[in-house]
Amino acid sequence: MLAANSKDHVDCVSRVVRNADRLPQAPVPSLIFDSWRRSMEQHHLDPGSLQGPRILSEPLLKECRERAELFMRIASEEVGQLHHRVRHADYCVMLTDAQGQTIDHRVDTAIRNDCRKAGLYLGTCWSEAEEGTCGVATVLTSKAAVTVHKRDHFRAAFIGLTCSAAPIFDPQGNLLGVMDASALKSPDDRRSQHLVRQMVAQSAQAIENAFFMHSARQHWVLQAHSTPGYVDSQPDLLLAWDQDGHLHALNSKARQALRRRFGQVPVHISEVFDLDALRAVSDQSAQQLHWLGEPGALHVRVSAPHRKPARPAKTANNQVDPRVEEHLRLAVRVKDRNLPVLVQGETGAGKEVFARQLHERSARRGGPFVAVNCAAIPENLIESELFGYVAGAFTGASSKGMTGLLSQADGGTLFLDEIGDMPLALQTRLLRVLAEGEVAPLGAAKTRAVDIQVICASHRDLAALVSEGRFREDLYFRLGCARFCLPPLRERSDKLALINRLVEQEALHSGIAVGIGPAALELLLGYAWPGNVRQLRHVLAYACAVCDGGIIQLADLPVEVRGEQIEADVQERVSPERQVVLDALIRHRWKPLPTAQALGISRATLYRRVNQLGIDMPGKHI
Repeated sequence: MLAANSKDHVDCVSRVVRNADRLPQAPVPSLIFDSWRRSMEQHHLDPGSLQGPRILSEPLLKECRERAELFMRIASEEVGQLHHRVRHADYCVMLTDAQGQTIDHRVDTAIRNDCRKAGLYLGTCWSEAEEGTCGVATVLTSKAAVTVHKRDHFRAAFIGLTCSAAPIFDPQGNLLGVMDASALKSPDDRRSQHLVRQMVAQSAQAIENAFFMHSARQHWVLQAHSTPGYVDSQPDLLLAWDQDGHLHALNSKARQALRRRFGQVPVHISEVFDLDALRAVSDQSAQQLHWLGEPGALHVRVSAPHRKPARPAKTANNQVDPRVEEHLRLAVRVKDRNLPVLVQGETGAGKEVFARQLHERSARRGGPFVAVNCAAIPENLIESELFGYVAGAFTGASSKGMTGLLSQADGGTLFLDEIGDMPLALQTRLLRVLAEGEVAPLGAAKTRAVDIQVICASHRDLAALVSEGRFREDLYFRLGCARFCLPPLRERSDKLALINRLVEQEALHSGIAVGIGPAALELLLGYAWPGNVRQLRHVLAYACAVCDGGIIQLADLPVEVRGEQIEADVQERVSPERQVVLDALIRHRWKPLPTAQALGISRATLYRRVNQLGIDMPGKHI
């Protein structure tokens, strides 16, 4: 049975639609009224329905998200920033595809369950044919920004919601998707939503422009605004054309401006601007440019096409071990589903570096990244460090209290290194935080909601710790479903790239260019590295500091790495022929084909000589 307010709403919608021709003015905006009419007469929907929206199955949702992967990746940062701006007013933010299917969403933990009940969740479908008048559906039909406020909704199930939404177009003018900010509770006055609607429209425009710039990289691009200071940061108009001057892409504002000025969208840039004046514009600074045959001028900047290299092969400096890259790719997907991630590996294997890269690639890249080493904080302090405390919570407590690291990570990522060293009592409290999304500082009477994603790391065997009773089993199962094990440095195929990258970093810090001699490089590549990447970093820092002449030689490496016998052995093995082959391999980044071509031999001959001369190849293969 309908509640009284729902029944009143149904009566109002039915009466307005039936008597539309006799009413001097509809009680709702024309966009809303037109949608009401379609919902009833065309889609035959029941305004009294209290059923929630349809939710896609997991396979269908996965398919939708994969299809929109580029769009989601470009939009992700702006979706997060919009949520950060409106979250304190209890808004959730949704991104849908062109069919109104929710492919990304952000919501605080405190209201997540209520939003899910209301349909504000991943995978929900908001087409007008299914749900009637609502924010997303009205944008899909009108292609314009709109606020659907409470009783503007067609179905009684949604009359408590307020939805402000705006369209996002691709460079050809097709609808990419919809940005939406919705609240479960809001003031009755529709004017209270004006600011939120403006923010949603701005975010949608920012995503549209970012998608445009990504898609138009191979063309000439003009950015324009009426005010010079906004040309780069917030351009109104974007136009892209090819070498022949044919227009290939326009953002929605440029499309509207051209139709308004010329009556249609021109097909050639010479129909819009004088070519000589256009050629005089560069990307060095914003300059003034007049419309062709029309009054008015714009402040513009023109960028040349980004040329692809003739052979876009990766160099050794940016190669990454395929296992690490695949772990990172999968971990991003897991993290963006708000699931904890567990990173395991030997000490020094780069677990924190991996965690930082994961944060930077995830949807939370705009939020804080807070790292905590559970093994480095004294047991008697770790609780106050993590959870914080209020003034007077204990003897010696600061008079101002302290915000805990969990609260500092609100809206971002918390990295708990060496989670296996966390005391059992704190493991219980951490489990509660993960389950409920609430933190209680020491001495506080109330809990506060936190929205964090957790990455944990450990070099210990957590399963063994569980069996020994030193780690909670329920916490282990909560963390261990998404577990990624980093390979030790001795097993990685990208040792050469790591060495070059770390040497470059040292050179940047010192301001002195440094290279590596062949004998030293060979030893570095063949060393077992029991301390993994951390040890490699320290060794290279030392070698860069002590080397003379800008080249790291064998003698510049620490004794524990080269050893007294190693140096003698290497020197003995350096024959003129071996040196020539080794120099060629290093010069060509250990790639067999260009190395063989440079030496004037076949690949098969190169393989034989490498084996005969005792040269150890990175990754144990050529």
